[in-house]
Amino acid sequence: MGYADIHPFGDTKYPTPNLDRMAAEGRRFTDFVVSSAVCSASRSALMTGCYHRRVGISGALGPKSEIGIHPAEMTLAEVCKSKGYATAIFGKWHLGHHPKFLPTAHGFDQYYGIPYSNDMWPLHPDFLTKREKNPAAKSPWPKLPMISATRDKGYEIVNPDIQPEDQEQMTKQFTERAVDFIKTNANQPFFLYLPHPMVHVPLYASDDFKGKSGQGIFGDVVMEVDWSVGQIMDAVESIDAAENTLVIFTSDNGPWLSYGTHAGSAGPLREGKGTMFEGGYREPTLMWWKGKIPAGTTCDKLCSSIDVLPTVAKLIDAEVPEEASQKIDGKDIRPLMFGDENASSPHDAFYCYYSGGELHAVRNERFKLTFPHRYRTLAGRDGGDGGTPAAYEMTKIGLSLFDLDNDVSETTDVKDRFPAVVKELQAAAERAREDLGDKLTSRKGSGLRSHGKLDANDERLPLDWN
Repeated sequence: MGYADIHPFGDTKYPTPNLDRMAAEGRRFTDFVVSSAVCSASRSALMTGCYHRRVGISGALGPKSEIGIHPAEMTLAEVCKSKGYATAIFGKWHLGHHPKFLPTAHGFDQYYGIPYSNDMWPLHPDFLTKREKNPAAKSPWPKLPMISATRDKGYEIVNPDIQPEDQEQMTKQFTERAVDFIKTNANQPFFLYLPHPMVHVPLYASDDFKGKSGQGIFGDVVMEVDWSVGQIMDAVESIDAAENTLVIFTSDNGPWLSYGTHAGSAGPLREGKGTMFEGGYREPTLMWWKGKIPAGTTCDKLCSSIDVLPTVAKLIDAEVPEEASQKIDGKDIRPLMFGDENASSPHDAFYCYYSGGELHAVRNERFKLTFPHRYRTLAGRDGGDGGTPAAYEMTKIGLSLFDLDNDVSETTDVKDRFPAVVKELQAAAERAREDLGDKLTSRKGSGLRSHGKLDANDERLPLDWN
């Protein structure tokens, strides 16, 4: 989802009334960033409160992957579970699909959803286009399964071969299950994680939203996600829990620009998914909590998805690991959430890692120092149409300093004007390299932890590659 894909953050030509309501009754976060501009890496950071680099998850894990979150990592669900919360996830997990890595092994009582992205699928429109040209072309993907799991009973593949008509129902289906979970747990504390597969390509909407936006399938899909937000808010209010329930809306990375008409918009931000320019990792974020979060307000301070876990821990009086072996990187952002006028960003420096451990940039509240690296771009060309992407090209950027307060589009290098800032951020980068490493400078990093690994005797999720 791009920064400008919902009305509270952009001039959309389709309505998002429930997200508008969430903004009117809650707080917009205009400088909320994720750890990396790609699925699994970003989600691992949200779940652990750590830079994805620290916990060993990079890129987007696929059906051939044999890794996941390490069992020693404390997840957001486990933090909530430690205080007696009921926990559930409905949607896309993407942090390891084999049984030992499923959500129910990481603090969730129940899970219903897909194990990785909905485009890792033999019926992806891009592959079908290739097959039209070459009927003998073999799919790089197995059949996409729908999984149901509980902590007590293990997992079940409830649909081994998701079809387009199934994808059309996913947003609605996951929302309905989420609403039922909220109402079932009305009399106890609960943590609900609702990671919709949409607006990831390929795009599908139910009949209630097909063609309703007047802006193509992408607008239809955003409208259905907006409907889902309304259903969640209504469900919370229906159990009289609006004054003790925090609702957060955000995304895992920016728009996949190569898909053109099936992609979103980062608005004024540079580039999109797959880069650590602002368009790739700054997300449209809303927080709603009646009576706690000031209505109709905006926070422009730098904060991140890695801050969610420690903040929730403080809110529910739960403990998080403090020993060096389980260090987390996120900070408590309650002052920013609750509108403390004297609150500032808790991050003196934020590290922008991509490409399996390359430190692409370091930023603070105002400035961002980008290091020389290669990145993908459309170079001003249009993206694709009808679900088929246009080709990216690779280009390079040199050492550059951007003043984000005055140039959020990252167009003008000001390193010659602010040498002291360059020196400060270079020092921060050195601390990052010492701790988390940097493939661009061949640094290892002393603070890295291992991802979970599949052992020889571990059960594999059965996948149909025919």
